[in-house]
Parts: sequence; structure tokens; C-alpha cells
Amino acid sequence: MPRTASVSSDDAALEFIRLLWKVDHELHSVSKRMIGRFGLTAPQRLALRFIGREPGLTLGALAALLHLDPGTVTGIVQRLEGGGLVERARGEVDTRRMHLALTSKGQMLNRRRRGTVEAAVRHTLGAVSRSDAAAAARVLGQLAADLADE
Repeated sequence: MPRTASVSSDDAALEFIRLLWKVDHELHSVSKRMIGRFGLTAPQRLALRFIGREPGLTLGALAALLHLDPGTVTGIVQRLEGGGLVERARGEVDTRRMHLALTSKGQMLNRRRRGTVEAAVRHTLGAVSRSDAAAAARVLGQLAADLADE
């Protein structure tokens, strides 16, 4: 029978990293299932949700919201466009800027909730206190900032 290692307080960082990797693994697993259900990966779904919340969003603004490189976001948006979910329109004031909006097909898919990453997150947030959720957000935010500084 495999022995389960106990984690001492000195190893709290290792335990935290282990849990982060478990969350990362599960995010990838749900993302793969979402492809089968919706034809979208989790990052594509998140992009769709933000575009639905803020019609007219630019590629640069979407990249900032998703914390992704603009080139990566361009690929995500191209796949959403190819699926008939998103359309681009030139800005009226600055015609160099492309603004994003959901198509009617994109709006229908945007309303779906079951089987998505955000459904699992909503469930978890509903099961913990607001103060616990706020503390978790602060810890993750600080970790992201510290990792960016490394």
C-alpha cells in the first residue's frame, strides 16, 4: 500500500503548489470535456463570456482581461470567428482598432452554463463564505503578482 506523505508546516508551500497543480489538471480536464459539449475550450469560453459582457471589446482589452499574450488571444478569436460565434468590426473613431461582438449563435452559446468551468467555480463560491472567497482571491492575486516578479 502506498504511503501518503504527511506535510509539515515547513512544506506548506509544497502542499499549496500540489493543490494548484491539481486545480490546473482539473481545469484542463474540464476544458477537454467542454470541447465535446460546446466545441469550445475553457479559454475560448472565457473569451466568449467577456465579449458577451462587453460588446465592442478590443483584442488588446480582451488580452488584458484574460492575462494572455495578444497573439494568443488573436488565435482564440480567430477560432471563435471560424465557428460563427464572434464577429469583428472596425472602430468608427479609430479604424485601426477591431471591436468584437457576439453573433446570434455566440449569444446562444454564451447563455449556456452547465458543464462549464465557471459553473464549477460558481458552485464552489456558493459553498464557501464570502470572507473565505475574498481571502482565496487575495492569496491567488498575491501569488500571481509574486510569480510575475520572479
